[in-house]
Amino acid sequence: MQPAEPTLSSFANPVAKYIAATRPAFLSVTLVACLIGLASARFSGFPVAIDKGLLTLFFALVAHAGVNVINDYYDALNGSDAANSERLFPFTGGSRFIQNGVLSARATAWFGYGLLLAVIPAGLWLMQVSSPDLFWVGLGGLLVGWAYSAPPLKLMSRGLGELAIVAGWLLVVAGTDLVQRGSLALQPWLVGLPYALLVANILFINQFPDHKADALAGKRTLVVRLGPEEARWGYLAIATLAYGLLLFLVVKSLLPIYVAAGAFALPLSFKAARQLLAHASQPAALVPAIKLSILAANLSGLLLAAGLYFSVQSP
Repeated sequence: MQPAEPTLSSFANPVAKYIAATRPAFLSVTLVACLIGLASARFSGFPVAIDKGLLTLFFALVAHAGVNVINDYYDALNGSDAANSERLFPFTGGSRFIQNGVLSARATAWFGYGLLLAVIPAGLWLMQVSSPDLFWVGLGGLLVGWAYSAPPLKLMSRGLGELAIVAGWLLVVAGTDLVQRGSLALQPWLVGLPYALLVANILFINQFPDHKADALAGKRTLVVRLGPEEARWGYLAIATLAYGLLLFLVVKSLLPIYVAAGAFALPLSFKAARQLLAHASQPAALVPAIKLSILAANLSGLLLAAGLYFSVQSP
């Protein structure tokens, strides 16, 4: 049974209401990305500074929360969430806070942009204690998160949502590593890419239940452009690329052997792919596949981070 959608009467506590509006259950992918970044720096011989690590993690989560809220605001403006009768709450169709009268569109916009602005002072401090390069990594992350939904770029509506997700979560991994390492390095980008692809696959599969509403709102996502029967093969392609790249980097000694543990999540992704291939045009049947996609990304990322952690090099 799916959880009930939010209503104004279900949030007597205003703090709880605003926290729930960020969709906190889905912030785990950013937590895992930060763990990969920390493990990457430690693998290279840089001891993890707990204070900087915790601050990086907290404000990466705040930034992700802000992007979630902003996405709700712009999907309310374009009408896609309101028109989404095939949504699979809480996975697709937005948080429903605006549509169900829990928050106004104006309050949602103020809250979302407030969260993004709150990241800036922490980012500037972290830049001072780590590297000036963090400015560009942080700025890139905020811009990608904003441009994912917001006009005039509206990357998701142009079929570029998956690329934006890959870029965004790569920047989280690289930025977390950079704060600890103090300089840019190739390694976090390599180790973060397979994980970022699996995160992108969560977005991709979520587009299937939403594709009719997205089409009505003029959002030209990949699933809208290709149609669900053609687009369904894209999920398998992204998963194959993610795990294939991970194993390739290990075989070529670009990453340590223990990092291959991230491929243990492959059966979850492939089971989700089989379910999507069978039910691409039946939104109600996709809940198990969406859950498997989320589990696969988180599990692969955690195993990947653990693999790096237990493969520590000498400084």
